[in-house]
This record gives sequence, C-alpha cells and structure tokens, in this order.
Amino acid sequence: FDQPLPPLEERPNVLIGGPFSLTDQFGARVREADFRGKLMLVYFGYTYCPDVCPTELQTISVALEALGPAAEQIVPIFITVDPSRDTVALMKEYAANFHPALRALSGSREEIATAAKAYRVYYAKSASEDDEAGQSDADDYSMDHTAIVFLMDREGRYLAHFPSATPPERMVERLRQAL
Repeated sequence: FDQPLPPLEERPNVLIGGPFSLTDQFGARVREADFRGKLMLVYFGYTYCPDVCPTELQTISVALEALGPAAEQIVPIFITVDPSRDTVALMKEYAANFHPALRALSGSREEIATAAKAYRVYYAKSASEDDEAGQSDADDYSMDHTAIVFLMDREGRYLAHFPSATPPERMVERLRQAL
C-alpha cells in the first residue's frame, strides 16, 4: 500500500457489476439503476460475520467521513450473501452501526445469486466442525465469501476495487481520484 496509485481509467472490458433488484434495510425495492449518477462502493458479506465484514464496512465508513461533503456523491452498498438469516429488520439494525448512507440489501436466494454472479463474487455456506460431526444448530454457520470492496462509476461500471484490509486512507485517495 506504499506505492502511489496509478490514475483511474475506463475499463470497458472488465465484466464486473450489472443489474440487481434487492430490498434495502427499510423494505424498499432498489435496483442498481437507482444509484446512477453516484459512485458506488459495493461489498458482499453477511451480518453474522465475526470480523472481516464489520472491519470492511468500518473502513468504508471512515473513508466516507474523511471525504466530508464530497461523500454525498458516493453510495456505500452492503449486499448480504446470507439471505436466510439476514432479514430486512436485521439488516436495518446492522447497518445502523456504520455510515448513515449505507444501503444494506437482501433478497431471495435467487436475487442474491444474480447480484453475486454479476460482481463475480464467490460465496458458500461453510461447514463447521460441529456440522461435520452432525451436531450443529442449523443457524450456527459461517459463510465463505469474496472480501473485496468494488468501486463502480456513476453509470454502474467497474472502476477499481479494494482488497480486504485496505487502509481507509488508501480508499480515500482512490475515491478522490474518482470524484
């Protein structure tokens, strides 16, 4: 993370991102087209995640706070990979822990699969040691998933991404370039 960032450039051949129709933490249906005109920071995760997801969402929150009023041009989006547990009510409660602009999205398994496929995101239910022994509670599991924050332009096209553990200062630097 010590090297200067190269300039942002259009990446017309990168096939990341695309249509989705999901439900936000307030119960409203939203589509990716609803965010046109703003940059999007898109992260896939789940509310029961013990460490990576809250850390990444906190990094996004810190970066947006550092941008001040310019952050109004960016919409942070958290899409669950665990729609079985991540209900609208739970997403609302969880999202309240992060930046107030955060849109926490859920949907049916099929809708989540469509969004994840568009963003080339991997996710799968992870078998715990108890699962393998056949003694686990059905709701006590973790999810393996891609842990990348995608930066999408004002038209919903891929601009860049931030790997897990990117410092907020580095994210701010890239976001300023994109603004």
